[in-house]
This record gives sequence, structure tokens and C-alpha cells, in this order.
Amino acid sequence: MKSGFVTLVGRPNVGKSTLLNRILGEKVAITSDKPQTTRRQVRGVLHAVTEVDGGDVDIDVQVVFVDTPGIHKPRTPLGERLNDTATGALGDVDVSCLVVDATAPIGPGDRWIAERLPPDAVVVVNKVDRATPEQVAAQLATASEWGFGEYVPVSARTGEGIDVLLRLLVARMPEGPPFYPDEVVRETPDEVWVAELVREQLLAVTRDEVPHSIATRVAEWEWPRVRVEILVERDSQKGIVIGKRGAVLKEVGTRVRQQLPEGAYVELVVKVEKDWQRRPDRFPHLGL
Repeated sequence: MKSGFVTLVGRPNVGKSTLLNRILGEKVAITSDKPQTTRRQVRGVLHAVTEVDGGDVDIDVQVVFVDTPGIHKPRTPLGERLNDTATGALGDVDVSCLVVDATAPIGPGDRWIAERLPPDAVVVVNKVDRATPEQVAAQLATASEWGFGEYVPVSARTGEGIDVLLRLLVARMPEGPPFYPDEVVRETPDEVWVAELVREQLLAVTRDEVPHSIATRVAEWEWPRVRVEILVERDSQKGIVIGKRGAVLKEVGTRVRQQLPEGAYVELVVKVEKDWQRRPDRFPHLGL
């Protein structure tokens, strides 16, 4: 048996969560095109079998992937908390993967992260399906200046290069017992998962109007009935989240229920928690 931990780090919107979902073959992390979509460490478990000794022996392998918030220049206490959450995942792992965007220039943020990674880190150049061959080559050339051990171009959206990345990561896992039962793929508790699904759909429906000001938490859990509180920072945002005649909440509720087992009932309630992003005392109540 081989088992170990792999952390995914990088700037916001480089596709870490989409990459995790692609690797595991199912959705374990919410995704959107908004920065700070991921606000906590998200663990997903890959159960695999690898061949050794020329294919004569099969070895069970368990890889625990740790998705992290995008590391950025913080402007609020929440941003500082998210950076702490991300950098806290860099220790006590077997492989660190720095994910960069093939379509965006490598900048100071990428370099800041690279300076804090071990020399055997893996650089994953994502979104190659959206980049030209010249862009991918330029990113690989620039990233090679960091002197890390491996550089892998992939597309989390199409799956290109994922098999190469997985073979590399599985080979780097040390011998050890499994950390999770075979049936576990998503570590996130169901209550947190449903609250995250609500936030994901709010990000999609409200677009650019209130993304960073939204937080969600489950207030009541009596399955299949779930009551989710949506927190915003100002009264004006409450109206946006509810929508005209409740249209936004209705759309969000429908989208969430489509991702839950049949019969699930999700009640959505909007509350104002004034300036919660700037109040660290509120973060524990929101699971942050």
C-alpha cells in the first residue's frame, strides 16, 4: 500500500478546484470564475492501483489532494484568513503542486508562492486548451527558472495531460496505510457541502454584484429538509440576492436541488451580517 498527500496551491482562478474535480472524476469542490471561490481547505481522495516490477505486481495507492484558496494580496481580514489557510497546507505533505494559468503571464504572485515551495515541487501549467502552443512553451520556459523537479502542462477542463500528472504523483507516494475508507472521495461534511453548493450557485446567478460579500451556512439539518442561511453585508445586497419576487433565490434553490438526492428540500433565508469580511470574530461561525 502507498498513500500520501498532495497540495494544490496557486493564485486565484488558475483552476485548482476544477483540476481536483477532474482528477477525482466527480465534483468535490465548488467552482466559479470568481476569485476567492475556495475559502477553506478541501480534501478529495483518489483510490487507484499502480503496477510495479514491470507490471507483475499491483499496489493499492491512496492520494489525498488538498485544494486551497487562491493566494492573493489581501484587502480584508477575510483575505488574510484565506491566505493563511492556503499557506498552512504547504507543510506536512508529500508533494506540492503549484498551479499556474497558461493564458496569463507569470507574475509576482506566482513567484511569491514558488519561493515558499520545496525544490521537488511540481509545476502544473493549466488551461492549455485555451492557450496557444507558443503561450504554453513560454510559461514552461519561465517556470523552469524556479528549478523545480517536474513541469506538467494540463487542461483541467478537457482532461489533457491529467494521466501524465497522475502517474507522476502516484509514483511519488510513500509506502503507508490508507487514510480514508475506500468509499470516501469527498471529506467535506454534508452540511458544509450543501452550504457551499448554495454559495456556488449564488456566484453564478448574481454574477459580479455581490460575490465576495456572500457567506452561507446550514442553520437546520433534518434531512431531507435543509435550511441554509445566506449572509450579506448590507441591506442593499439582500435585495439583490433575493431578486425580484424572489426570482434569484428560486433559481439558486432549483440549481442546488438538482445536485442533491431526490426528495431534498432546501429552504434559503437571507440575513444581513454587517461587514462580516472585516470581523475575524465571525469567521469561526462561518467555518472559516
